[in-house]
Amino acid sequence: MSRVIAAISTAAAPAGLGVIRLSGDDAIEVACRFFRPKSRTKTLRETEGYAALLGRIYDSDGDIDECVALVFRAPHSFTGENVVELSCHGGLYILQRTLRAAIQAGARPAEAGEFTRRAFVNGKMDLTRAEAVMDLISAGGRLAAKSALITHEGALFRRMQKVCGELTGAAANLSAFVDYPDDDIPQLQPRELSRVLENARVELSALLERFDVGKTIREGIDTVIAGRPNVGKSTLMNLLAGCERSIVTPVAGTTRDIIEETIRLGDVVLRLADTAGQRTTTDEVESIGVSRARERMERAALVLAVFDGSRPLDEDDRRLAEAAAQKTSIAIINKSDIEQKIDEEYIKGLYKHTVVLSAKVGEGRDELERAVLEVSGVAALNDTDLLLANERQRDCARRSLDCVDEAISSLSSGMTLDAVGVSIDGAISALLELTGEKTTEAVVN
Repeated sequence: MSRVIAAISTAAAPAGLGVIRLSGDDAIEVACRFFRPKSRTKTLRETEGYAALLGRIYDSDGDIDECVALVFRAPHSFTGENVVELSCHGGLYILQRTLRAAIQAGARPAEAGEFTRRAFVNGKMDLTRAEAVMDLISAGGRLAAKSALITHEGALFRRMQKVCGELTGAAANLSAFVDYPDDDIPQLQPRELSRVLENARVELSALLERFDVGKTIREGIDTVIAGRPNVGKSTLMNLLAGCERSIVTPVAGTTRDIIEETIRLGDVVLRLADTAGQRTTTDEVESIGVSRARERMERAALVLAVFDGSRPLDEDDRRLAEAAAQKTSIAIINKSDIEQKIDEEYIKGLYKHTVVLSAKVGEGRDELERAVLEVSGVAALNDTDLLLANERQRDCARRSLDCVDEAISSLSSGMTLDAVGVSIDGAISALLELTGEKTTEAVVN
């Protein structure tokens, strides 16, 4: 199988420019077989790293397009191998035909994530940086992008390396003292050992405590808009979506199925679902919609419980209010632009977060944004806070923390130092797995 891989590295959509990337020891040689420079004095073989040549790309059927070939020579490239990036016009046909030309010339299609895998294997980045590449690409908001960039620049790796280094120093000292009792090796003082273990506990605990918030800013929040008919659920959906996503009429029961949209509210992405109005009904079709709405509300991570501020609460309102209050939720008193008749104190007594707004006029959106940031925990997050990117990292951090806690417990209960050392070794091993300094082929794949 060819060691040279090739792939379209830009989005699968028409654009002004598109890029095809080749990587491997023979990437430059392969590119020479279907790229012809305009200049007759220099070829890709003679081009130094970080230099570009203007030319044309060809296949067996003839001329494909004008192209700029940019050369990166090993080890100074993303993958640590020889890399050629071909920038041509970004039409899908041209890009796909150019990729076929690369394959005909001796490359093979890259597997998903293979460029980043090679970068990790060749020592260009640690595993946390490699995992941050996809988070950067898929970031849906400012905080998600900022967090991924911080990790991609190595902040998480360096922090975990520091913790691991202190634990390794303590483990080495303990091991030497236990294994060579007759030598003049000073025992690590309990106070210093406790300091090292406590520092590790604080760092790992903070990472684990922020994991759910990090997941929220990366993946968004599964959110349901719930309420009785005609309280303004669909109008709120349209306000947040910025377009007419849901049908709005004065007729109760207009929304009978679940309408979904992904929207960005400040630094949080909401996977938003507008559901049927929840009320007692004899209409068979509407009752199906009500049943689906209740099921969807039960599964949601966040409920926006909407109430009509211009009318008193009825039994359907109260049933929904009490059910939604049992979940992570925000109460929204809608229609603030007209006279208020709702029992606002009752609603505020049930909910920690209550927002008064007018979805029709567009007032109160900022207050709702603040409430969502607070209830999701994102409001308490700093731009520089380190976040674990996925369940693999979380599991490594959790196992490391468990071992640190065991070491602290062993030390405080007066157990032998070799027992403390075994727990510290377990914590170190889990941290090395987190950074990829110790990992399996399966994890890398």
